[in-house]
Amino acid sequence: MSLCLGLVPRPGQTEEVAQRDLPRATLNAGMYLVHVQVAATAEQRAIGLMYRTDLRDNEGMLFIFEKPQMQCFWMKNTYIPLTAAFIADDGAIVNTVNMQPRTTNSHCSTQPVRYVLEVRQGWLAQHGFGPGKRLTGGPFKEN
Repeated sequence: MSLCLGLVPRPGQTEEVAQRDLPRATLNAGMYLVHVQVAATAEQRAIGLMYRTDLRDNEGMLFIFEKPQMQCFWMKNTYIPLTAAFIADDGAIVNTVNMQPRTTNSHCSTQPVRYVLEVRQGWLAQHGFGPGKRLTGGPFKEN
């Protein structure tokens, strides 16, 4: 996963441990399901998918922030190439970015958002999902 810029592990926090026991939800991307772990606290978001060495094609992590704001992610200590989808409150994808493993350059939303979905790189595009498409399920209500 990537790390939210500005979030730093707290002193005493165990490093190099992938988090796998987060709450789970299922999102709908058209006729496809994405099974996500939900990172809703600052600590969960800071670790995200760091240190993971595997991620199935229909799995990911959904980052939930308290309020819409510009979101920027990086890939420090993240070993899997990922696509990040920056998502509006109604589930509409605002923009997507492909992110390379173990890099520290910023990947940002083009407008303020509360949600960011990270999946294996290319999964969204392979399933016809990009800017303007709408996810449902989890925190995103049906029409």
